[in-house]
Amino acid sequence: MKERIAVYPGSFDPLTLGHIDIVNRAAKLFDRLLVAAIQNPGKTPLFSLEERLQILKSTFAEKPEIEVDTFSGLLVDYLRQKESFIVIRGLRAVSDFESELQMALMNRTLSPDTETLFLVPSARYSFLSSSMIKQVYQLGSEVPSLVTPMVDRLLKEKFGKG
Repeated sequence: MKERIAVYPGSFDPLTLGHIDIVNRAAKLFDRLLVAAIQNPGKTPLFSLEERLQILKSTFAEKPEIEVDTFSGLLVDYLRQKESFIVIRGLRAVSDFESELQMALMNRTLSPDTETLFLVPSARYSFLSSSMIKQVYQLGSEVPSLVTPMVDRLLKEKFGKG
């Protein structure tokens, strides 16, 4: 029987406990889950791709069913390369749905076999976004209860508090 592989793509800039919640939920559904950090030339991330990769690898080191990777270009090309057709996306609120639906439909247009599974995070993370985390730290506060200790330390360093 063929291995069931899903891909959870994202910027993960930074990785939050909401992302981790989605990863843990998705990992239960598939033989292998690829958590793939996107190299997006249209954005300037706070953390370099190498830093994000290290955070992801450190976070999921004890979970052999979770593989960490990076990619650039079209997601559907990456899916073909990894012999997967399943995309995992988290939906926090109704406001996420429109853009996520557009991306899912474009992916399906480019690759008709592509399926997108939307997972809802735990209620305690339903408001959480990487952008919000960065803004809180940039403005001089912190929320260590919403990120891993490693991410908390790195955010403090990035914003001159560590």
